[in-house]
Amino acid sequence: MHNSADLQEIVDEIAARLGASATLEDRTFRLLAYGAQHGDIDTVRQESILRRRATGEVRDYFERYGIVRAGGPVRIPGDAELKVLARVCWPLRHGDVTYGYLWLLDSGALTDDRLQSAAPLVARAAAALAQEARSRRDLGRGLTALFSPDPEERAGASIEVPGPVTAIAVRESEERLAALWTLPRGVLARAGSPVALLAPAHLAGEVAQTVRGAYGTAAGIGAPRTDPADAWLSWREARQALRIAEHFPRYAPIARWTDLGVHRLLARLGPADLRELATETAALDPELAHTVEVYLDCGGHAQKSAAELGIHRQTLYYRLGKAERLTHRDLSDGDDRLAVHLGLKAARLAAQDGL
Repeated sequence: MHNSADLQEIVDEIAARLGASATLEDRTFRLLAYGAQHGDIDTVRQESILRRRATGEVRDYFERYGIVRAGGPVRIPGDAELKVLARVCWPLRHGDVTYGYLWLLDSGALTDDRLQSAAPLVARAAAALAQEARSRRDLGRGLTALFSPDPEERAGASIEVPGPVTAIAVRESEERLAALWTLPRGVLARAGSPVALLAPAHLAGEVAQTVRGAYGTAAGIGAPRTDPADAWLSWREARQALRIAEHFPRYAPIARWTDLGVHRLLARLGPADLRELATETAALDPELAHTVEVYLDCGGHAQKSAAELGIHRQTLYYRLGKAERLTHRDLSDGDDRLAVHLGLKAARLAAQDGL
């Protein structure tokens, strides 16, 4: 994450100079550093320290006072219902961009003059957060080269990371924003379609869950690679796993390449191959296709299939017989079942990809 030692030093100095309890958060209200306690403490400060993030209700309350665009300290009154004590919020702005917030519990002793004595330290904290954000953007550009299928472009990548590493692809969202700059140190990120991430292998699941959750979409995780030079292979797998996560509820919302089984083969197929496989089941209407797919997913177990579909077994048998007549396939024959099963999966991918 951010250079926690520098930020901690700044917060400790501010707290000592002002004699006030201080916390420093990024612009998503994620705790980065906090100083020693001075005087009373409220539930918000306790929760921020223990859970590393303020609740949505508290964030809404604070933002009501215009802290997002404020150019200097903002005095926020206490609220008994929210168990919030009066405090000062000092937006950490650098180059007209807010990168975080300094919070100071205020018993009434924080006069404007006293606050201004800490202005150089606040500016230093804002500059540190801005530098971190710039570094993230630069690394993001290097990540594009590292993930390129072109060997020459990969050779020109300007970043070095220790292995093992794992690539992650996350579907972006127009309605929601993920604070990529707040991810743990060692995680590289690049906004795009999809969002690209490279994380230490042991953090891949956690990072995928964090970013996917922020966007409210889906994610794919590639297989880990010991040599970071092979990260582009993991990226290719991550994108293909994302495709499966988006099309097959069974693997949603996060699909790991290593868990996909035969779906890995389907994800590798191009449009022409998918269309060819899908012709096996082109004669089936949506209801029949769903029935047969559930039946085959259940390994041909009629009772289990009927229960999942919410229909009587006789209805199931009727639909399966009709599907056999339309596809000219015998669902009791292994090869025919395989052809139909693959055809249904391919049709799902082809339809949702607009092929």
